[in-house]
Amino acid sequence: MVPVSDSAKLRSSQWYDVEGLRTFSHRARTRQLGYLPEEHVGKPVVAILNTWSDINPCHQHLRERAQAVKRGVWQAGGFPLEFPVSTLSETFQKPTPMLYRNLLSLETEELLRSYPVDGAVLLGGCDKTTPALLMGAASMDLPTIFVPAGPMLPGHWRGETLASGTDMWKYWDEHRAGRLGDCELGELQNGLARSAGHCMTMGTASTLTAAAEVLGVTIPGASSIPAVDSGHERMAAAAGLRIVTLIREGLKIGDILTREAFEDAVTTVLGLGGSTNAVIHLIAMAGRAGVELTLDDFDRIAPTVPVLANVQPAGGPYLMEDFHFAGGLPGFLSRITDLLHLDRPTVAHATLREQLDGALVHNDDVIRPRSNPVASEGGVAVLRGNLCPDGAVIKHIAAEQHLLKHTGPAVVFDDYRTLQRTIDDPALGITADHVLVLRGAGPKGGPGMPEYGMLPIPKYLLEQGVRDMVRISDARMSGTSYGMCALHVAPESHVGGPLALVRTGDLITLDVAARSLRMEVDEAELERRRAEWTPPPERYERGYGALYNEHITQADTGCDFAFLARKGANPEPYAG
Repeated sequence: MVPVSDSAKLRSSQWYDVEGLRTFSHRARTRQLGYLPEEHVGKPVVAILNTWSDINPCHQHLRERAQAVKRGVWQAGGFPLEFPVSTLSETFQKPTPMLYRNLLSLETEELLRSYPVDGAVLLGGCDKTTPALLMGAASMDLPTIFVPAGPMLPGHWRGETLASGTDMWKYWDEHRAGRLGDCELGELQNGLARSAGHCMTMGTASTLTAAAEVLGVTIPGASSIPAVDSGHERMAAAAGLRIVTLIREGLKIGDILTREAFEDAVTTVLGLGGSTNAVIHLIAMAGRAGVELTLDDFDRIAPTVPVLANVQPAGGPYLMEDFHFAGGLPGFLSRITDLLHLDRPTVAHATLREQLDGALVHNDDVIRPRSNPVASEGGVAVLRGNLCPDGAVIKHIAAEQHLLKHTGPAVVFDDYRTLQRTIDDPALGITADHVLVLRGAGPKGGPGMPEYGMLPIPKYLLEQGVRDMVRISDARMSGTSYGMCALHVAPESHVGGPLALVRTGDLITLDVAARSLRMEVDEAELERRRAEWTPPPERYERGYGALYNEHITQADTGCDFAFLARKGANPEPYAG
């Protein structure tokens, strides 16, 4: 780390301080923007990357938060510039924003590289925006702080507290089972999501923002502040103040994102009972930081960490606002300090140890003590077997425990549309003992690995009271979901993975304790099927889809683009 003591050491000085025609032009155009020389000359330039848009309800408040960040930057003697970047709305973008995560990461990296920027504040939080922004920032490696969007307020309906996502799945099944009418559904639509902010469960958004905080790239306590709380605006202003100090100190995001930091993020995600999506995203984020993180790391760490966050969907009845006021992530981390690397730096303190000094838990039922955990070990398991030789994941803590070991005949669906159209057909003869299998939903087959993994249970079984079954796919599922769903099967069926060879009627055995997922079909028969298999046609002939298809990696390695994940340096642009 080299302290920046004068403007010549600022990266932006290449644009503003070197005499010549281009520098004259840069200064003239800055005057065109309405800025006085006193406002920017010799000051650290801070890029504020904002994922706000009119169609992203999770981020509808981020225009205001960007102003708070600017306020902090100005107060600290910096020069803030706001940049709009891709919004990745989990609710509306199809087939899935996961298809575009790497596009936002590339946009982030190249925007920071190509403009006169000394450091960055990243505004995001909706599921894919957190990893995308941090992946791009890690590849560029400037001083960086992440500002999480924050969870929305709890939902309400007829005196009941609602959890976005989790209760959507629950009540939609009640509607399919005939226990909830259209009028009730209309009321639920009005009460399920009642403020700005991302899902207020420990879904993917809260899991990933918590991971960002423990990685050390946020203001302490930032990840759980409700989006509409005044504390959220103060946190944004604090990020603006702090980023200027980081630039002057020369502390880059690469100094923060170490091997130890990622191990602590894995420990935290498992102890929170967090989203399975974090497995893919953390592997991808680590790769951009030059850290090799694998499924084996998750499996190695899982038995060592108890689940202490009693938050839906893995725990409950509590939500993120409860978690925040119970002590938030600092309080949670204070109960697992022996499992963390405490002597590494964060953007706010010299060490994580210093950052957690004085952290307290104020409600032992929301953030459990080690003597009374929600579960004795991490809530996500990594599965291996002839059905998933490169791995699969399952959030077994959020499923019916009688299914932890189960053998049943497969019912196979080749694509999600077919499943939607036929799942309720009694002619399929599906029972609660069957294993539902979906293929064609992976990184290439989806395309983009959509959140199809919580496969719907047949309506007639719902009417009989069945609420969980073993379900297997190469898809992901929402972090707000639940059920005995084996996900991220790798290699995916679209590239000829064993999932492509399963046939209806094959016996499949899931054994979570043994970390095993296999089909009871002998190898000779599988070889015969493999010889008969033909790859499906590619979906894209041109454009971003074709680029994605050519370079996307599989789930076990993070679904990054191979040309972005590999090591190598890019030159700084010549600004003269």
